[in-house]
Amino acid sequence: MGSQKEPSTYEKQLVALGRTLQALREEENSDALIEITLQYLQVEFNYALIWIGLYDRVEHRLAGKGGVAPSGDAIFLKQRFTLNPGDLLEQVVIQQRPIGVPDLREESRAGEWRRAAQKHQIQGTIIFPIRHKDRCLGVTLLGSLLWGTSPHSEEKARLSMLLGALAEALYQLESDWQRQQTKRPAEPLLVLLSKLRSLPTLKQRLEAIIDETHRFINPDRTNVYWFEAERRYFWRRLGNRDKTGSVGEANPPASGIAVQEVSSFYQALAADQLVSIGEAHSSLKADITGRLMQQIQARSLLAAPVLFQNELLGFLAVEGSEARIWSEEEKNYVRGAAQLVALTAPLERMEETVQQIKLDQSLTAEITRAIYSEDDWNNTLKKCAQQICQRLRAERFLVLLYNNDQEAFEICYQTHPTGRRPITTALEKLNGIDWQMLERSTEAVGIENLEEDLKLMAWRQVFLDAGVRSLLVCSTATNHPLEGILVIGQESTRAWNRSERDILRVVSQQVGLILHQWHLQRENDQQHKVHQTIQWGLTTMQQTHDLERLQRSAMQHIAQVLQVPLATLITWQPGRKTARLETPVFSKKQFGVTSDITIPIYTDVLIQSALQADGLLPVSIDAISPETRQWLSGSDIGQILVMALRTAPEHEPTGVVLVADHLGRCWVERQLNAFGTLASQLAWCRRYLSLTDALTEQRKKLEQLNWYKQSRLEEIYRTLGNGVRRLNEVSHQKDAVSSMRFHQILRQFGNMLSGMAPILKHEQWQLHNEYETIPLASLLKRSLERVDSLIKQRQLWSQVHNDNSLNIGGDVIKIELVLYELLTAACRRSPASGRLDIWCRPLDTRWLELSITDNGVMEPRLIEELNTGRPDDLLAPSTLDQPPGLHLAICQLLMQQIGGEFSLYKLEDGRVLSRLVLPIAAGTPITQRSQTKTGSATGFFE
Repeated sequence: MGSQKEPSTYEKQLVALGRTLQALREEENSDALIEITLQYLQVEFNYALIWIGLYDRVEHRLAGKGGVAPSGDAIFLKQRFTLNPGDLLEQVVIQQRPIGVPDLREESRAGEWRRAAQKHQIQGTIIFPIRHKDRCLGVTLLGSLLWGTSPHSEEKARLSMLLGALAEALYQLESDWQRQQTKRPAEPLLVLLSKLRSLPTLKQRLEAIIDETHRFINPDRTNVYWFEAERRYFWRRLGNRDKTGSVGEANPPASGIAVQEVSSFYQALAADQLVSIGEAHSSLKADITGRLMQQIQARSLLAAPVLFQNELLGFLAVEGSEARIWSEEEKNYVRGAAQLVALTAPLERMEETVQQIKLDQSLTAEITRAIYSEDDWNNTLKKCAQQICQRLRAERFLVLLYNNDQEAFEICYQTHPTGRRPITTALEKLNGIDWQMLERSTEAVGIENLEEDLKLMAWRQVFLDAGVRSLLVCSTATNHPLEGILVIGQESTRAWNRSERDILRVVSQQVGLILHQWHLQRENDQQHKVHQTIQWGLTTMQQTHDLERLQRSAMQHIAQVLQVPLATLITWQPGRKTARLETPVFSKKQFGVTSDITIPIYTDVLIQSALQADGLLPVSIDAISPETRQWLSGSDIGQILVMALRTAPEHEPTGVVLVADHLGRCWVERQLNAFGTLASQLAWCRRYLSLTDALTEQRKKLEQLNWYKQSRLEEIYRTLGNGVRRLNEVSHQKDAVSSMRFHQILRQFGNMLSGMAPILKHEQWQLHNEYETIPLASLLKRSLERVDSLIKQRQLWSQVHNDNSLNIGGDVIKIELVLYELLTAACRRSPASGRLDIWCRPLDTRWLELSITDNGVMEPRLIEELNTGRPDDLLAPSTLDQPPGLHLAICQLLMQQIGGEFSLYKLEDGRVLSRLVLPIAAGTPITQRSQTKTGSATGFFE
């Protein structure tokens, strides 16, 4: 029996390392972790100097935790070392990579460690970072008495494992400590909710909210400020020191804050934004921050708005006498507490609000009676102005009516204070943003300070010159095209509350009735001035709804007006090369035409001449080519008049009107004008009827298709429902395993029915948007799985480039269908064994760009029409009328409806780029994935 072999040095080192690592994993004290690490380094490595320092991120310095020095200088090893730019230790902390120094005594970047090295004769030194998850937790310094000494590969491996385990243990201890220190605002808020239910008055409720807020955040002061809208200032309503007083306070904080001095603070609160001012941070500009903090006598502040129905009631403030860093939990609590204030505040004003509503109803009723009982509109508006100005405590009242011809707003009526000048000039047209704001707004728009607000910039100087500083404006026809505007003006800055905006909205709608009458009267006056020489044949054409009857009636009227023996129409379909004669009207056989032959459009000289002419074109029979004479065959035809049927400049002509008479016939100006008018009207009527017929036919097909799909869905829904009920009945008769399977099937059927229910309920005849969220990876996975068979069939090589982990928000089903359609189209047009790439890139925090590139062939005209829109001539052929263009156009419309984008491009290298812009779900952090996997649809998500 042989003797047992002595373990090698390498095996002993591994055993020692394993024991140390196990000890590090089991230890829960940071000092013990450092001690275990130092013991291992001292025993297993031959270094004269061993030092471990932990990194303080806030102070940007290293705190010594001990080590081994030649002289046993323990005090130096426990010192704190501030990190300066360019230092070796800072370089290790920032770069998180080890650095070797041949002779620490000569290293100028070593700082205090250079002097220590000179004292202890330390030369070759290596500094290792203690890092975990890209975070540096400290450094380890190992110094030798020999020059240039550095650890071998095996020693580096052991050091890396040791320090990695130490870093992981320290990181876990720090995470546990932070978790224990984290405040949880939900618990005190729930307690506060229960307490508020039993308190009868607003003051008691505010006191409870202030006390709980002060207890949770522990600031120096906690106050509730209330907003005085008319005088535009905040006043301190209640605070935590109101009970105990503020004895000994040399400079008590101001009880009022004027909005004019802290305008950006007020704007932030009105926009429902939390204002945070703390150590080296402020949500506001420096000058506003200084004035605000000087007034409240504080150095740190958290202010959350108290908003009710988008109206600022005040704010809840926690104030500190010293600079302080506010945590997210504290910010969330203050915001939640302010919302509780907003919920309880309206109870105090309930009786006052009800009384004001009754007064407003009485006011609007009086105005309504005045409108319907007074014949004098000026007297009606005078009464209306007096009552509304008295109710709103305003000084100016203006009624504006938009004049399309002058592109300006006329002042139909106005009142102004005694001793003030009226506004005499018309107000110029608003810019597009202001126009849409007034047109789309469902309530009156308030401007508190005209000098600071950017709204109604076109009118700012006019009103400022008149002494007006605050405005309340409203369209006289909300949710309709802008026709008139009611303006209330005030010579001092002020805020307009919700009830004031509501009363002006109601009054403006009533005044809109008067304005509308004025507008109609003006339109009628202008119409009476229009030329009345259009012939009675126009009425006949407009009342005809059959294309053939329209054309025959038009030719008869033209023949009668021009008094000619021949009038005929030459028509063709858009994109066709040949034309034919339609409804020829001739009174004599000598002026007949051959209507049973086709006419080549591009080679017939007469047709081309008419198309190139701008208006009427007279032609003599001598200038007619033999080819044209084959169909214009009348023997007595001598003088010809032709005119192309044109509508808009972008529309392609689809016909030519031709009249003929004896040679030498002349037409007077009156007849030519009538001919031009009738021909133009005929062109528009033909286009209208052609479009109507085409759209009617398309609608019938779509209705049939929709009916069929809807019926099939309903039948499937019914069948699945019956199947689910039958399975449910059978499941009670089976054993446990069968019952479990039946229930799985039931859940699958139930999910299918749940997914189909919104389609049957909301999408019978139109699409309905639903908001959902889905991880980007799941969306890509599901879409690629659907086209996986097509990818394999085409032998395509696919690759996904996605470094982001985020969620997509919107109508997920429609987004997935669009993505599937684009992937299917890309696969089908790609050549066999081609390449398919999917690229994902966030544009910002709200939008994600998803691009698909392939090597397929795409018709250039389809790409152009998809990006620029189909031709303006709806009768012209388009690549968007049939698949795949039709499907891509539908996808584009769907993306626009859900707020995204879809576009198609041809890259310079010949590839086709399908670009989607998808909405990122709100609140989704944009993070980088650790790595990107490429390959097939299956391999990417494994």
